[in-house]
Amino acid sequence: MKIEVLGGFRVSFGSSEVDLGTPKQRTVLAELVMNSGRTVAIEELIDEIWPEGPPRSAVPNVRTYAANLRRTFEAHEAGQGVLVRQRGGYRLEVATDDVDLFHFLDQVERARQRNHRDDPETARSLLSGVMPLWHGPPLLGVPLGASLAAHVAAAQEQHLLAVELLADLHLAADRVEEALPLLWRTVATHPIREPALLLLMRALHRRGDVAGAISVFRSAARVMRAELGVEPGSDLRRLHQEMVGHRAAAVSAFPSRGSGDSDDSSALHSTTPDIDGIDWDWLPRPVAHFVGREALVDRMIGRSRAAAGPAPVVHLIDGMAGSGKTTLAVQVARHLATSHPDGRLFIDLRGHDEGNVMDPATALVVLLRQLGVPAPRIPVDIDERRGLWRRELSVRRAVVVLDNAADSEQVASLLPVTASSVILITSRRRLLDLDVGPPESLSVLSSEEAVRLLAVSAGEERVNAEPESAAEIVRNCGYLPLAIRLVGSRLAHRRNRRLVDLAARLAANESGLATFGTGEPSVATAFTASYEPLNEVSKRVFRLLGVHNGHYCISMVAAMSGLSYAKAGHILDDLVDRHLLEESENGRYRMHDLVRQYAREKCLEKDSNEARRAALASLLDQVMQLSIAATKSLNRLVDIFGDIGEVVPERPDLLPAPGTVDIDWVERERANLNLFIELAAENSLHGHTWRLARVLWRFYYVRGYFEDIQLTHELGLTAAQQLGNDRAAGIMNNYLASALTKTGSHHQAVQCLKSALAEAEAAGRRGDIARIRGNLSVVHCMVGDFRESIDLAMAALRDLPMRLIGQVRIHLPNVGIALTWLGRYEEALRVHRLHLLWARVEGDRYQIANALSHIAAARVRLGEHAPALRLLRSAMVLYAQTGHRHGEGDARNVMGAAYRGVGLLTEARRQHELALELTGHSAERQAECTALNEFGLTLAADGDVDGALRAHRRALDLAVRIDNRYEQARALAGLAEHLLSADPTEARRHLERALVLIVPTGAPERFEIERRLAALKQGTPIC
Repeated sequence: MKIEVLGGFRVSFGSSEVDLGTPKQRTVLAELVMNSGRTVAIEELIDEIWPEGPPRSAVPNVRTYAANLRRTFEAHEAGQGVLVRQRGGYRLEVATDDVDLFHFLDQVERARQRNHRDDPETARSLLSGVMPLWHGPPLLGVPLGASLAAHVAAAQEQHLLAVELLADLHLAADRVEEALPLLWRTVATHPIREPALLLLMRALHRRGDVAGAISVFRSAARVMRAELGVEPGSDLRRLHQEMVGHRAAAVSAFPSRGSGDSDDSSALHSTTPDIDGIDWDWLPRPVAHFVGREALVDRMIGRSRAAAGPAPVVHLIDGMAGSGKTTLAVQVARHLATSHPDGRLFIDLRGHDEGNVMDPATALVVLLRQLGVPAPRIPVDIDERRGLWRRELSVRRAVVVLDNAADSEQVASLLPVTASSVILITSRRRLLDLDVGPPESLSVLSSEEAVRLLAVSAGEERVNAEPESAAEIVRNCGYLPLAIRLVGSRLAHRRNRRLVDLAARLAANESGLATFGTGEPSVATAFTASYEPLNEVSKRVFRLLGVHNGHYCISMVAAMSGLSYAKAGHILDDLVDRHLLEESENGRYRMHDLVRQYAREKCLEKDSNEARRAALASLLDQVMQLSIAATKSLNRLVDIFGDIGEVVPERPDLLPAPGTVDIDWVERERANLNLFIELAAENSLHGHTWRLARVLWRFYYVRGYFEDIQLTHELGLTAAQQLGNDRAAGIMNNYLASALTKTGSHHQAVQCLKSALAEAEAAGRRGDIARIRGNLSVVHCMVGDFRESIDLAMAALRDLPMRLIGQVRIHLPNVGIALTWLGRYEEALRVHRLHLLWARVEGDRYQIANALSHIAAARVRLGEHAPALRLLRSAMVLYAQTGHRHGEGDARNVMGAAYRGVGLLTEARRQHELALELTGHSAERQAECTALNEFGLTLAADGDVDGALRAHRRALDLAVRIDNRYEQARALAGLAEHLLSADPTEARRHLERALVLIVPTGAPERFEIERRLAALKQGTPIC
C-alpha cells in the first residue's frame, strides 16, 4: 500500500489506484494519514470536516466515510487491518515508508543528523535523492480544516528548510550550478524568504554574477517595502553592501567588452538550430507552465526515442475541444527538439473550421516552405509535391505537428515514409482509418491536476489560501484545461476577487458558458467548431442530450429522438468519435458537464418548448418501461399496476428483451434514475414523476436507500397534488412514510399515513386501508407503543379482502415483532413461523431471511442462543445472495446479542460494530438505537465500562430525538447499572425515569427496573 500526499492525494495497491470518494471522505482519510499510528477521535474528524459547525448527522456521516474507506482498502489483501476502529475513533496503521511525505521527512531528518556529525557529503546525497519526491504541497485538492492546514503548513516549512540545507551543502561542495535551480524556484514562490535570498545571492556571487546577486536583493527589497512596509534584514543588507563594493572594484579593474564579443558569446550558447542559415522553428510559443499529463509526455517521448523500425513515429492525439491536445503536442515536440534538430514544423489544418478546411495540397506547400524550400521548387502536381515532402524529410531529423486534423484522408498525404522524423497529429475526431497505432485519447484533468493548473493561471498563493473554493471552481469547469485557463486568466486580472465568490457564480451558472469567455478563444467557440459540421439529425440528437444531467442508453436516446435503435446507436457512436459524448462503459453515454451546458443552451435556442416537452415525455416513458422490467422480480408478488395503472409503452420496439435489465441494472442506474425523476418534476411531467417513484420504491426499500425514497416520493407527492390525483397522493404518502419511519421521523410518518388513510377510507378501498394500517402499526412499534401496534396489525389482517390474501405475509412480521417486544415470545414464534412458511411457499428468499432473523430474535430473548446463531447464519447467507441490506443491520445486532449469550464477546462486539455501520450508512435511526443499547450491554460484559456508558448515552440522545420511549428506557437502565456504586442517587433517578417511560409500552424489562428500584430503596445489594 502506497499513500501519496505530495502534490495531491492518492492511495494505491501495487499498480491499482483506489477511488477515495467524496471530498469529505478524503478529508477523513487525510486526517487519519497525517495522524497515522494515533487514534483520531470522531470529534476531531467532525471538527476537521465541519469547522463552522457540524450538522446533526455528523457522527453517522463520519462513520459512513470511515466504513466506506475500510471496505475500499480491505478489497485488497494489503489493505486488511489498515483502518482500525477504536473506542470513539479510528486509527490508520501504515509504515513510514508507505507515505511519501513521512519518507521525505524521515530522510531529511537523517540528512540533518549526518550534517551535524560532520558528514556533509552523505547529507547532501540523502537530500538530493529525496527531493524528487516533493511534487507540490501536501493534500492538494483536499478540503482542509484547522488541523490539516497546520500539518500542511508544517510540512511545507520542513520542505523549505530542507531545500535551503541542500543548497547550502551544494555551495559548500562548490556545486553552484546544482544549488541555483533549487534557490531560483524557492525565491520565485517565496520572494521574501530571507534565508533563501541569502543563499541565492551567495550562489550568484560565487558564480561571478555579482550584478545578478544585487538584482535579487533589489527585487526582494521592493517587494518587502510594498507588501510588508519593512526593509530587508541586516544579513541581507550587509551582504548587499559587500557585493556593491566588489562590483565597483570589478568595473574599474576590467575594460568593457564590445558588442561583437557579446554577439559571439550569445551565438556560442544558442540552442536554436541553424542549418543552411535558416531557422526552422515554427512551433507555437509553449505555455508558461505545463501542468498534468506528465506520464503521458514521458511515454510519448520514450516511444519516439526508442523507435527502431523503418516506419516513422506517428503520435495520434484526440480528445474533446479544450482538452489540451495542441498544448500536449507542442510540449512533446519541444522536448524532442534536441534529438530532432533539423526542423520543428507546425501547421493548423483547420479541420473544424466549417468551409475552411485546409486541403492536403495546400498543407504540403506550407510545410515545404517552413522547411525552407523555395516556392519555384514546389511542384504543381500533388503526387510530385508529396514526393518532394517525403524526400526532404528523409534526410532530416525533424518533428512535425499536424494540428486540428479533420479526418484520416486529410493527413494521410502528409505522413513521411522513413523513420527519421516524428509526427504528432491532433484531432477532435477519432481518426479510425489511420493505421498508425493506438491513439492517445485525452480525458479531462484529474482534480489535483486541475487545481495545479488553476494555481499557475491565477496565482499559487490565492489558490492555496482558498483550497475548497479552488476545488469547486475546477469542478464547475468540468476539469477542462481550456475552461480552467480562461477562468484562471480572469482571476489573474482581478486581484481583489475572492475565489469563493467566483465559485458561487459558477455554481449558480448565471451566465451559462459566457462565464468562460465570449471572445476568441472561448469554450463556446471551441464547442461550436465541433457542433457545426454535424448533419441536422445529429445536431438535434446532440441538443436533446443536453436536457438530462446523467447517463443515457441507446434505447433512451432512440425514444427521445424518435429514431430507430440502430440509427440512434450510429449517431451516438459518431458523437463519441467527435468527442462530443463519452461512452463511460459499454452502452452507457454521458456528456461532459460543459458540453452538456452548451447542448442545453443550443436546445433552448433552437427547439420549441413543445418539441422539448414531447421528447422528454418519450424519454421518461422509456425509462419507466426499463424500470418496470428491471424490478419485475422484486415486484412479482405485488400488483404494481394496481397502483400506477396500465402503462402502455409508447415504443414497443424498444422494450428490453427478457433478462437484459434486472436488479443489478437498477443498482448501477440508481443515481441516474433519481435524476430522471427530478427531471420529470422540473418539467411538470407529473404523471411520470409519481409513477416512476412508485415503481422503484421496493428496490430502494430492500436495499436500505431511505434517503432516495424520501427524495423521490416527496417529488411524487407534489406531482400527484399538482394533478389533483388523490389516489396517487395517498400512494406517495404511504410509501414516503416508510422512509420517514426508518430514519426516525415518526411524527411526520404518522401524518403521511393518516392523510393516506383518510383518502383510502373515503374511497372505500379495503386493500389500501389494510396496507396503511399495517404501516401505522410499524410506526407505533418504533416509538414503543407495542399494544397499539398489534391492534393495528390485526385490524390490517381483518381488513384484507380475499383477492389480496397474499398480502398476509406483509403484516405477519409486524404482529410478531410487537409480540416479541411485549415478551409474548411463544405467540411471536408462532406468527414468525407462519411468515416463514408463507415465504418459503412463495420462494421469496429476502422474506425467508427476515423471518429467520425475527425467529432468532425471539429465541435470543428466551436464552436459546446457539439455535438462534444457526438461524442467523442462514439469514446472512440469504441477505448476501439477494443483495438486500435492509434487515441485515437488525440481524447482525441480534447475532451480537447471541454471541454475548454464549460468551464470545469479541465476536459479539464485531457484530454490533457491523450493525452500527449498516444502520449508520442507511440512516436507520431506530435500528441504530437498538444496536447502541445492545452494544453497551456487550461492552459492559467485556469489562469496558467507559465504552458501555458512551454507547448508552449515544442511544439515549438518539432515542430522545426520534421519540422512542422503549429505547430511552433501556438506555437509562443501562446507564443506571454503571452508576449504582459511584452515584446511587443518580442511578435511582435514571431508573425512575426509565420506569415512567417503559410502563406504557408493556415491555417486560419494566419488571427488572422495578426490582432494582425496590432494592435501592431498601438498601439491599443488587446482583
